[in-house]
Amino acid sequence: MTVPDLLGQQPTGSPSDPTDRPAASIFDKVERFFEPGGDYQKVNEADLYPYFRAIEVSEGSRAVMNGREVIMAGSNNYLGLTNDPRVREAAKAAVDKYGTGCTGSRFLNGTLDLHLELEERLARFMRKEACVLFSTGYMTNQGLLQSLAGRGDVIFSDKDNHACILAGQQVSAAETVRYRHNDVEHLRTFLERISNERPDAGKLIATDGVFSMSGTIARVPELVGLAQEFGAALFLDDAHAVGVIGDGGRGSASVFGLEDEVALTTGTFSKSFSSLGGFAVGDETVIEYVRHTASTHMFSASMPPSAVATVLACLDILETEPERLERLAEISDTMRDGFRSLGFDVWASQTPIIPVVIGEMYRCFAFWKDLLEAGVFANAVVPPAVPQGQSLMRTSYMATHTDEELDRVLSAFETVGLQHGIIAPGGKPGPAMTPSGA
Repeated sequence: MTVPDLLGQQPTGSPSDPTDRPAASIFDKVERFFEPGGDYQKVNEADLYPYFRAIEVSEGSRAVMNGREVIMAGSNNYLGLTNDPRVREAAKAAVDKYGTGCTGSRFLNGTLDLHLELEERLARFMRKEACVLFSTGYMTNQGLLQSLAGRGDVIFSDKDNHACILAGQQVSAAETVRYRHNDVEHLRTFLERISNERPDAGKLIATDGVFSMSGTIARVPELVGLAQEFGAALFLDDAHAVGVIGDGGRGSASVFGLEDEVALTTGTFSKSFSSLGGFAVGDETVIEYVRHTASTHMFSASMPPSAVATVLACLDILETEPERLERLAEISDTMRDGFRSLGFDVWASQTPIIPVVIGEMYRCFAFWKDLLEAGVFANAVVPPAVPQGQSLMRTSYMATHTDEELDRVLSAFETVGLQHGIIAPGGKPGPAMTPSGA
């Protein structure tokens, strides 16, 4: 298909004579994005655009947007530590001692004693031999896959995996096979086929430990069984699991007592650890290999000292205050039950990530705006991040949310849900969620 076709124009000249065709531009896609009558223009003109909205003040479970205080029900600050005085003081002390940045990669001048301390602490916490830090969680997964999966290897990837795993697959020279979300039988068919056709191929099963849109946990026991049966390595992206679920917050494998059976686990510091960066843990030889071959580790500036000190302080709190995890689990159960009792569809959420299905995209944007007006911020998620007709409000919770704040969130959702026909009085789905009302 030519660029004029995509623009709805008829190409001129003979198709066999490229000199007669209009010149294509790398920026044609930009014009199409902003074309009159397109989604971007319509959403903006209706003042329904929900993204890149500025937060003027952030106080954990509450924030100020457009000069108004709102309850934050859309943050990944699961332990509620971004404003903890101990965490803030640790970051300040690191700046005083080391300055604001390292100005180089870990490979050269960017390794501080703080980096080594955090790697040792995380390896011990995660009950693995070794750990390597990356500058972001996204770069962790991208670099890990680029480093370990090469030509002749096969990556078996859940279709709902995060975009950073997809990016790693794209930069890797390995073949990628995508299996249906959380469908271990579908995965088995691919493993059997590849094992029969290419018995010497290296095999890596890659999956989110907790899926960031649905809040569901991967079927780790079955994945471990398949990995062992077919000689594959299992890799879990625990960005939304470490510091959230499992024994002491050790993640999705820990939920099932299977840490020893998982070859590689990655995580991020931008959620429960209130900072920025990422990590991978595994066998010492594997991690040392990644340290020397992952381009996103070798050629990126290292985590700044304030970020590392923040993570260390959060890890201290996570290890000494298990009641935060208990409170987070209690809140998650309360909110799931609350939404369901009102008639909302929250899929099969098992974690502090609780999706509230709205349906059609524009209705979801309108719901988001009215919810914000009601004093609650959550995240509007639309296709392709979710299936067509399943646009949703992605809510997520902190251990520091109060009961009063949670009640206000449910009350606001009830009011806006009734207004938009998403729910009906009596705790039932509304007309907007039925085929006739879609």
